[in-house]
Order: sequence, then C-alpha cells, then structure tokens
Amino acid sequence: MTAPVLPAPAPSWSGRLRWTLADGLTLVGREVSRIRQEPGELVAALVFPAVMVVLFGYVFGSAISVPGGGNYREYLMPGLFAMVTFTTTVAVTLRVATDASRGVMDRFRSMPMARSAVPFGHTGAEILSGVLGLAIMTAAGVLVGWRAHRGVLPTAEAFLLLALMRYALAWAGCYLGLVVRNEQTADQLLPLVFPVTMLSNAFVPTGGMPAVLQTIADWNPVSALTAACRQLFGNPGAPAGDLPWPLAHPVAASVLWSVALLAVFMPLSVRTYRRRGR
Repeated sequence: MTAPVLPAPAPSWSGRLRWTLADGLTLVGREVSRIRQEPGELVAALVFPAVMVVLFGYVFGSAISVPGGGNYREYLMPGLFAMVTFTTTVAVTLRVATDASRGVMDRFRSMPMARSAVPFGHTGAEILSGVLGLAIMTAAGVLVGWRAHRGVLPTAEAFLLLALMRYALAWAGCYLGLVVRNEQTADQLLPLVFPVTMLSNAFVPTGGMPAVLQTIADWNPVSALTAACRQLFGNPGAPAGDLPWPLAHPVAASVLWSVALLAVFMPLSVRTYRRRGR
C-alpha cells in the first residue's frame, strides 16, 4: 500500500517576494543586454537629451526673459529634466508592446518564473537607462552654463525625485504596452507626450497663457516636477507668491503624483500581464 502524495506546501510570502525579485533582476539583465546588442537605440536615447539642451538653450534663450531675472539656460534645465522624464512612458510602452507582439511574453509565461517579474524587469531596466541619460543631460547642462546652487543634499533630492517619477511613469508605460500589444501603435504615441510637456512651465512662464491653459499648466504634473527641481537646484523661476497648491508645494506634489501613479499602474500592470496568460 503506497502512502498518499501530499501537495507541496505553498511558498511563504517572503519566499514569493524573493522569487519575484530574483526573476525580476534576471529580466533587468536581459533588457540591459538587449540594449547593448542594439547600440543605435542606446545612442539615440543618450544623444537626444544633449541635443535638447543645446537646441532649446540657445534658440529659446535669446527670446525669453526669465521671471525675476536670471540665466534662461538655468531656468530651462529643470524643465528639460522633467520633459525627458515624462518620455519614459512612451519608451517603456514601445518595449513592452514589442515583446508582446513578437511572442516574447508568451515564452516568459511558459517558464517557471514569477508572473509579476516581467513588469518589474521592464520598469527596473528603465531606471538604469534613465540614470545614464540623466548623467549625459547633466553634463550637457554644465557645459552650457547650468549649475545647482543649493548644495549636495538638495541636488541629490532633486535627482531622486526625478528617478521616482521616472519609475512611476515606467509602470504607466508598462500597462499601456500590455494593453496596446502592437509596436506600430505604441510608436505613434510619442507625439502625444509633447503637448503634455509643452503645456507646462518647463520652457516658458505660464503667466502669459490664456486663463484656461494656465490653469491646466499649473496643475500639470510636469509643472510640479519642474518647479520642484528649480526649487531644489536653486535655479531661476522657483515658486514664489500666490500660487496654486501644486506649484506652492512642488516637492510634495511631485511625490504625491509619483505615489498615485505607482498605486494605480503597478497593480494594473501585474494583473493585466497575468490575465493575458489565461
């Protein structure tokens, strides 16, 4: 008489977490390796921020006066940091949609790996590439005259705030990529990012905009992130006077926007990926 075969005990919460993190880090390595094998994409991602610094800094710099005075390129750099941060959504959407349309996601689902590891891998890889792009843009800004004036700690806080927002937006891009599942459609989303970034205080003061557009710009998360960076870097155009709440408290507003995006799109991305495999 044979003894009954008992089912294996379910892994503990900590075991599932370690499994997810291990698989997620493996997929981060896969994304980094893929970018290394496609240097054209990496070069474009690194050159674009530097070109934007030179183009906007010298073309707009001769025509726009900074509120309260100051160097326009110092006023501009926080806005460019914010703009490039928000393009993260399209970049991740395109990569996730490409994997979905080419059957890579289906192969991942056939492997004994944590289901939530795939979204974590895509968003984690974006942070690594984003840090490199941010370093290139910072170097370009220093070359054209931009400086951070408030010391090491506030400067580090500004870059951490940019990284937090970038990570939150990467999850939004992951969800969109899982929903779109078509790389051609995802590629068409890039033009939609520019109205969001332009309708803000990133490049010009909002005071001269029509009332409706000014209200939209003042409550735009791009404006909050830009104002927070100007405040932490000590650059011209930092919030002052009677302002809407997001601009009066830009650091808190940027953190709240990031937390809200994570709270919405992290569970949506994981749930959508799991449902696609059923």
